Amino acid sequence: MVRVFYFYTMIDYLIVGNGLAGISFAEIALQNNKTIFVFDNDSQPSSRVAGGLYNPVVLKRFSEVWKAKEQIDFAFPLYHAIQAKLNVVFDYEIPILRKLYSIEEQNNWFQAADKPNLAPFLDSKLVKKTYESITSPFHYGKVNHTGYLNISILIEAYSTYLKAINSFSSEGFEYDKIDFLEHGIQYKNRIAKHIIFAEGFGLHANPYFNDLPLDGTKGELLIIKAPDLQLDVVIKSSVFILPFGKDLYKVGATYDWLDKTNTPTEAGKQELLEKLSELISCNFEIVNHFAGVRPTVKDRRPLVGTHPIHSQLHVLNGLGTRGVMLGPYLANQLFQHIEENIPLEKEIDIVRCYKKK
Repeated sequence: MVRVFYFYTMIDYLIVGNGLAGISFAEIALQNNKTIFVFDNDSQPSSRVAGGLYNPVVLKRFSEVWKAKEQIDFAFPLYHAIQAKLNVVFDYEIPILRKLYSIEEQNNWFQAADKPNLAPFLDSKLVKKTYESITSPFHYGKVNHTGYLNISILIEAYSTYLKAINSFSSEGFEYDKIDFLEHGIQYKNRIAKHIIFAEGFGLHANPYFNDLPLDGTKGELLIIKAPDLQLDVVIKSSVFILPFGKDLYKVGATYDWLDKTNTPTEAGKQELLEKLSELISCNFEIVNHFAGVRPTVKDRRPLVGTHPIHSQLHVLNGLGTRGVMLGPYLANQLFQHIEENIPLEKEIDIVRCYKKK
């Protein structure tokens, strides 16, 4: 009998998921001369249908987003490097204006803008410009360092790039095909040192990490066409209105903690239309209606870290509504944790979840 031996080259990282988290980790790994292979079967559309806005301030309370400066300082050099490498544009800087509803809100804005941690982000002068079809007698507060990513363009371009370097598969990942080795894992015909699970809400199907408190919040958005609106800024009120050319605007978003499907609903559409009608007075038509489940966590902190038993398995999840800013920052933390044994920040480390059990 003749035995046939197969020799496989060891890959540094298998990455499951090609949304904001997966792309961020993949690019950081490649920049550090690591080898990767990415699996994504497009089963979790939350990155693609997200608004894509980035904003360093919680505009409901005029408070700073956790680690906002650190996130911005890391994320955008990475995104701009990807744009240059792939010869695409997906990052668009655009002001966000928060509509103010009273003298009290104006005063709260001024107080927040005077705080040292918020001064770089909140303009101390109100915007008094009149926008067609929007009434705002108390004017607007302007947020700096804001904009949006066209995430669909990013994902499509990065998937094409990964395919070109033979590092991408659109097949679903089969967890029961993982075999643990002394210094890595074997998955079908590939051997790797580590697996990064960046699956978004799909984490619930992952037998290694489905005990983590990933909740999931469904969000719905509309694309409308409104030729008379003529906005060159994002307006934030009970909904946001984001212009992206040719009289088209993205309007969002809803928050549903019960429905965990990616199917748009009539109730979600009506909620958006009611809030939109309170904000604008011009006519518009609905062009499209999207839905996706955001990977949110009960304690509002991401889920990053290494499996308590299998040191080859890692999770990068729970980016919630702020994935554009969080994705690169968290991916870098996880990469440094794996490669240099640098401790993760306690707020994001999944150790906090296992300690509660």
